[in-house]
Amino acid sequence: MDPRRKEKIHRYKPLSPAGQPAPSEDLTTDYMNVIGMIFSMCGLMMRLKWCAWLAVYFSCISFASSKINDDTKQIMSSFM
Repeated sequence: MDPRRKEKIHRYKPLSPAGQPAPSEDLTTDYMNVIGMIFSMCGLMMRLKWCAWLAVYFSCISFASSKINDDTKQIMSSFM
């Protein structure tokens, strides 16, 4: 005889915190955006042309990888 009631059993489903992305979310766009900002600062401050070109390259990758439901103003400002 089993004292547990089957209708009262609920499976555990972990909730992701509001500030953190879900594990299945691809963060390539964010990484490319940060790398592009780093290279753009190096290109501007140190006057290295190859850093500036890498910043343009990473910025284009970030812009192309962005999702349609992301904030348009934020995407355009990070691309510029």
